[in-house]
Amino acid sequence: MGVKVSVVVPVFNPGLADDAFGACVRSLLEQSLPPEEYEVVFADDGSADETRRRLDAIAVNRPNVRVLRLDSGGSPARARNLGLSVARGDYVYLMNQYDRLESSALEHMYGMAVETDADVLVGRLVDGGPPLSAFTKNEPRADVVRDHLLALPTAHKLFNREFLEARQLRFPDRPLSEQSFVTRAYLAAKVVAILAGEVCCHLGPAEEETPGAEQLFDGLHAILDVVDAYTAPGRQRDRIYAHWYRVLGLRRLGGNRFLAASTEERAALFAFLRRLTIERFPPALDGHLPVHQRARVALLRHGRYGSLVELAEAYQGTRLRAELRDVRWEQSVLALDLGVEIVRADGTPLWFRDDGGRLLWTPLVPMDGLLDREAADVTDAARKARMEVYIRDAESGVMYFLPVTCSVGRASVGDQVRVWACGEARLDVGSAALGRPLRPGLWEVHVRMRGVHPGRTRVARPGMTMNCAGVLAEHPRRLVMPCWSKRGELSVCVEPKSFPESIALVSSKASVARQEGHVFVVVPVPYVPPSGGPAAELVLRERDGRGRSMAVPALVEPGIPGRVAGQLIAKVPVSRMGGDDTLGPGSWRPSLRIGERDVDLLFGLAVGRGGQVRVLPAGTRPAPPLLRRLAGRIRRYRPSR
Repeated sequence: MGVKVSVVVPVFNPGLADDAFGACVRSLLEQSLPPEEYEVVFADDGSADETRRRLDAIAVNRPNVRVLRLDSGGSPARARNLGLSVARGDYVYLMNQYDRLESSALEHMYGMAVETDADVLVGRLVDGGPPLSAFTKNEPRADVVRDHLLALPTAHKLFNREFLEARQLRFPDRPLSEQSFVTRAYLAAKVVAILAGEVCCHLGPAEEETPGAEQLFDGLHAILDVVDAYTAPGRQRDRIYAHWYRVLGLRRLGGNRFLAASTEERAALFAFLRRLTIERFPPALDGHLPVHQRARVALLRHGRYGSLVELAEAYQGTRLRAELRDVRWEQSVLALDLGVEIVRADGTPLWFRDDGGRLLWTPLVPMDGLLDREAADVTDAARKARMEVYIRDAESGVMYFLPVTCSVGRASVGDQVRVWACGEARLDVGSAALGRPLRPGLWEVHVRMRGVHPGRTRVARPGMTMNCAGVLAEHPRRLVMPCWSKRGELSVCVEPKSFPESIALVSSKASVARQEGHVFVVVPVPYVPPSGGPAAELVLRERDGRGRSMAVPALVEPGIPGRVAGQLIAKVPVSRMGGDDTLGPGSWRPSLRIGERDVDLLFGLAVGRGGQVRVLPAGTRPAPPLLRRLAGRIRRYRPSR
């Protein structure tokens, strides 16, 4: 049997001590395909370190590994092209030197590619960013626009080698090389398939430099030339044009990176994008852009560089804010009642203007009529706005969307209108991973909003009391519980490692109640086994001062699984002076001791001079007493001479 898959990896000075490159190599050598059915081609672009010797040593013992020794001074495009020219597999997979394949990735991708007769197969990628809409389900016949393939512009794909040769597809040696190659492959392919059900590749950091203004101009022109060559005039071409113009061009005219650039860099970027706009992007295509980018285009066309910088400054910090309104269990399904709204940097809502029943976006800088009523109209976008919720494995970065029922809310004050999206997301831990159970671990909850404003956010812990009871979910039967991070962000833990860890994950919701001479520290317990919790102690260590510590017994009271959390209660003696067996003034760090192991809890205790006790968020310290602050100021003071 011949070689099924060739993997081509450009390599340049990865460094012997860089564990990411070692992980890449190991992932390639440990594939589930038999070694005789796949090959690995390392195209070394003149590495000056010990990389060549390392790769040669691997190739000596691995007949399916080849090393191309290239002269230095090339580029990833050149290395990829040379790798493609010597590849022997029926299919070729392209990846970078810091990426890592799952052990069964080649087997799964090859199997689906053969089954669907795909020219291009896109395997599920993990890169630490938000999940991509293309990976919501397996798709044997994907559409470039409908299935959001353009959001996957890198070379990480499985290509039919006969297709590449017949179309003479190679990477151009110029900026935006990958985007140009992939766009051409998408549009020329008979079949593009998507493998969403299996994670295939974990992406390392991006290795290509961000192009300068002139390089961006040339690269975008070349991509649009490809689009012209493979599409007819019409809606599809317009949407592809708008995608690349928006993602590669207009996005660079706002945000922290644009504002942090030098005046010369910003002016050059403005000049080249203005030229591109005039030459390739007529006003008829503006409707395919979000409203804030229509404003940028209007300023580009009219040469208003200063106003565009003002617009970027005015909207710096505009973001989404998500609110958790309720959390409850419906048998083994966790229902999250959420709302999300656009807010400015200071946290105030973003307002729109009601103009005769139409909703208009009003920029915070003068536009002098450059943005007409039609261009500013966001009525349809607001009506179609929707909230998307996804979970992210904190360890691996794998993400999955949750099913959401969503509605749009509005509130008016005069002719000013607020718009938000709200709804219910449902997490069934037995099927959330595209029909399969979630793996054990901590899963972050993220929210994003489609329609009026792009972006994503975490869900902050609500100020009100919120249910953190866990349940034993079915299929398989294991503990699942909502919890909060040290920064107060919502997550869901599947199968905590231990009983004390389950308590620690929700301990930021601790409270205190003072009685004469004592304080009762109360910590939620997500789930108490029917047999009751083990014997526990609350350990308190002084942050400053003499470094005192004390331990007191803690009683675990059961709640109602899925409805009411249990409680861990510790009665702690308190005095104004403190002592070996009492809590005294200062800041104290709590932990939970069960057996011989201590687990840190996500809160602190601050004891005042009068014996008052309050809960502090994790990582914070109370302000030092007045005398200590004055002493610090005296030490820092140095009289002038």
